[in-house]
Amino acid sequence: MKRGIVALTVALVLVMSVVACTTVIRTGPPPARVEVVPVAPYPEAVWIGGHWDWRGGNWVWLPGYWERRPYAAAVWVPGHWRETPEGWRWIPGHWRHE
Repeated sequence: MKRGIVALTVALVLVMSVVACTTVIRTGPPPARVEVVPVAPYPEAVWIGGHWDWRGGNWVWLPGYWERRPYAAAVWVPGHWRETPEGWRWIPGHWRHE
């Protein structure tokens, strides 16, 4: 019983810390850059496109890269910036099962 309560407490603290660390930016990101996607280095490779990131008070472009598909039916859903009443929030990319 005690272990379950401790595990739940730790999980709640982790979730709350992630929510608390969400950055809200007042100005939207610049337009996405056009990237030239190189040839895939191996058959399971999936291109994860670049995106703008907010670092140190400035927009910084993070270039795209190849990543190994975690399982055959995995599809990459790109991250994106979403405008909210509070400002712009980053919605992280993730793998989805098809």
